Amino acid sequence: MTENKPTPIQRDWLSKTLAGLLLGGVLAWAFSSLFSQLSNDLPFSARRQLANWMVPPILLGVLGTVYFFSSGLRAWLWLGGLAVLLTSASYLLRCA
Repeated sequence: MTENKPTPIQRDWLSKTLAGLLLGGVLAWAFSSLFSQLSNDLPFSARRQLANWMVPPILLGVLGTVYFFSSGLRAWLWLGGLAVLLTSASYLLRCA
């Protein structure tokens, strides 16, 4: 009988770390931008502060979880796709 073993996590730490740092920064910026655009009921000063303070936890969260991807390529593809999606949504909300 053949057992289907899950693919082991590969050890391409550099690729995963770079994906977490670079694309995590883009994701943090995009989440912050979306929050700022969708919370117009808050005063501008509070909205600006909240948007600024949400960037480091998001970046650190992405950087901490990027090592659970099975390869560096998967990390780049998933985070890159999410970054494109969120950045596009932020741009479309700004233009609308």
